[in-house]
Amino acid sequence: MRINMLFIVAFSFLVSVRSLPMKPTLNYDSIFNFGDSLSDTGNFLISGDVDSPNIGRPPYGQTFFNRSTGRCSDGRLIIDFIAEASGLPYIPPYLQSVRTNNSVDFKRGANFAVAGATANEFSFFKERGLSVTLLTNKTLDIQLGWFKKLKPSLCKTKPECEQYFRKSLFLVGEIGGNDYNYPLLAFRSFKHAMDLVPFVINKIMNVTSALIEEGAVTLMVPGNLPIGCSAVLLERFNDNSGWLYDSRNQCYKPLNNLAKLHNDKLKKGLAALREKYPHAKIMYADYYSSAMQFFNSPSKYGFTGSVLKACCGGGDGRYNAKPSVRCGEKGSTTCENPSTYANWDGIHLTEAAYRHIATGLISGRFTMPSYNNN
Repeated sequence: MRINMLFIVAFSFLVSVRSLPMKPTLNYDSIFNFGDSLSDTGNFLISGDVDSPNIGRPPYGQTFFNRSTGRCSDGRLIIDFIAEASGLPYIPPYLQSVRTNNSVDFKRGANFAVAGATANEFSFFKERGLSVTLLTNKTLDIQLGWFKKLKPSLCKTKPECEQYFRKSLFLVGEIGGNDYNYPLLAFRSFKHAMDLVPFVINKIMNVTSALIEEGAVTLMVPGNLPIGCSAVLLERFNDNSGWLYDSRNQCYKPLNNLAKLHNDKLKKGLAALREKYPHAKIMYADYYSSAMQFFNSPSKYGFTGSVLKACCGGGDGRYNAKPSVRCGEKGSTTCENPSTYANWDGIHLTEAAYRHIATGLISGRFTMPSYNNN
């Protein structure tokens, strides 16, 4: 009995340690974030673009916040861990100022990311024969417009802005994943999605360039995750052809090839921006490689439940990610311990997975050039 009690105490201690905020190791005074559901801390929920979205109720947020915050996970996101590592409070969603009549202090940063956001606007997809209903119209250009609107409240003169933004980090993405998800989930071909890559990259480059022109000095631009390991896409492309799956991790190779193409084009685009703006530090964040660590070696990173099956979802599919039964809706179930799963709701990851990705970035192992302020 004593051995069992000691085990329980030790296990409880380990769980509590994993939930502690990261010790500050970065040196930023403010963070400004643009993107989609991978980094949205509440804008989509506040926007009202969708009535009563499932992310606005349990089990979303159960692991860390003990309530739904509009984050598409059971707890913290990569942006939250970066804020912790900078000794900053969690970055407030920009639309919170609308809800509170501009009473939010954004001096230490603002989050413009919106779940469901695309790099390109609706007309772009319509022109290509993809008449799908987008979850939101808060594209990357809209988010840039929000930043420009907010900027005068942060600094007034050019010297003042230069001084202020010198200690700021700008995160541009991850963005573009939904540009591919919409056609893929609408049963369009891989070629259709592949053909969109140059347009997505061009939009990211334009907005990144615009932010530098506005005064951004240090920027981090993340690549795409290994989407071939995403439960909802694995369910969508469920195939009996074994050769289409990676023998090491059982992720779907054609989808990961799309992510790799996006990331390769993104890195080339960022290299061109470094030549154009030599005074700026423009980092590529390798989400793909950082995440692939635990997809390749799950148990090494504590994922003893599953890395490919969704923790929260429903249906009788092998990945627990049937589109007809979404996490938080009637008929869905939630795994007992989300920290042992990498996939949260089929398309988003768990806090545990995001923590591992963020740790790889903050250490500098998965950012190019290295992620430090010296």
